[in-house]
Amino acid sequence: MDTKKTNQIEEIEMTEEENKAQLRTYETDILKGLLTAAAFKTEEENIHPVEIARNGVVLFTFRIRPLSEEEYHQCKDKNTKYVRNKQLGIKFPEHTDSVRYRSALIYQATIDEDRAKVWDNKDAWKALNVLNGIDLVDKILLAGEKDAVLELIDKISGYSTTMEEVAKN
Repeated sequence: MDTKKTNQIEEIEMTEEENKAQLRTYETDILKGLLTAAAFKTEEENIHPVEIARNGVVLFTFRIRPLSEEEYHQCKDKNTKYVRNKQLGIKFPEHTDSVRYRSALIYQATIDEDRAKVWDNKDAWKALNVLNGIDLVDKILLAGEKDAVLELIDKISGYSTTMEEVAKN
């Protein structure tokens, strides 16, 4: 093996067979890391409580979890109006209802148990004259409260992670 030292990082040239042996050595570590990453959004330690308080009084709490990229996309897609270009036969996004999109993200990130108690509360729907949980999120939370919750959702979903942090891990 040919080695060269640069900036305290040792570069090693390996044959294809040595590379395969190295991969086999770390294969269980890689699998463990992949499974841990996949379970990240459902693990208890990644669930965060949110308190909605006004004038120093906590009105209610709910817990949120990280969202996958697919969940972000579904929320955006459901709240985007598309128009079809007849000449090309392709749909193009015309307008995204950002208010409803933001409410949908909060609704989606709320863990199932709390979503059922808080956002899917039929008595609250009747009292506030809304048709579903996403409408209730919009009706109850103030713009700044939604902003703070969305910032936390983005953070726990990995959107605040910098490339430097990824490289360290």
